Amino acid sequence: MIGHIESYDDKRQTGAIKYEEEFYEFHIDDWTSEKPPKIGDDVDFVPEDDGRATNVGHLGAYVKDMRAVKNHYIAAVLGLFLGFVGAHRIYLGQYPIAIAQIALSFGLGFQYGFMWGFIEGCLLIGKMIEKDGKGRPLK
Repeated sequence: MIGHIESYDDKRQTGAIKYEEEFYEFHIDDWTSEKPPKIGDDVDFVPEDDGRATNVGHLGAYVKDMRAVKNHYIAAVLGLFLGFVGAHRIYLGQYPIAIAQIALSFGLGFQYGFMWGFIEGCLLIGKMIEKDGKGRPLK
């Protein structure tokens, strides 16, 4: 099954995976990836009858065969027209940069945020920005 990590406690080395409306607990001993688990990571796992998850491992940016999910043209249009609020970065899953764009727009003025978003929209059209927030290539 494919779910995402809802919680993880480093001290106890346990966490919870959410799949649809159900939760499955896992322990670090059931972890198969090299990188440690983080809240929000997409994972593949085997559900057990007792509510545990086994063979838990990363999906998305951590697998070798990464397929494109987000379209660079959609991101470009969002950047050109709504870049001052970081809409294109939110679409791409790059939240820290989106927050910086929002802060710049509201802090220094919308003209600076608009310029930043417009330039990034042009970069997206020219395929100079190539990856989403999880490191996957853009379509």
